[in-house]
Amino acid sequence: MTDLTGDQIRELLASSKTIAVVGLSAKAHRPSHGVSEYMQSRGYRIIPVNPNIAETLGEKSYAALEDVPERIDIVNIFRRSAAAGPAVDAAIRIGARAVWMQEGVIDHPAAARARAAGLAVVMDRCILKDHRKLFR
Repeated sequence: MTDLTGDQIRELLASSKTIAVVGLSAKAHRPSHGVSEYMQSRGYRIIPVNPNIAETLGEKSYAALEDVPERIDIVNIFRRSAAAGPAVDAAIRIGARAVWMQEGVIDHPAAARARAAGLAVVMDRCILKDHRKLFR
């Protein structure tokens, strides 16, 4: 449910280095943890954004995207669809290159705001699955 082609998703992933994961859990059994651990193992810098944890995957966690002191390429959203909008708006404010809403996370108005602000948008797709498919 994205308007990016496979080649555009490949280019986004190939040119990105830093992924902020909104809703990243420190619990190893949670999908956000496994997906982020995979992406980290493929060379991406993972920045946890979760006010309820101090760190995970060896990285300091931040309470909000605006608190992250470095440039973010992709904001990966692991929140309920109803909570995706504020994360997308924060991604716009910090100047991220793209927002990636994980499988099951759908917010068309937020996606439209991101596109209007010049961000690439991937919605209702798993970044791990796409990475595996495109970079095997």
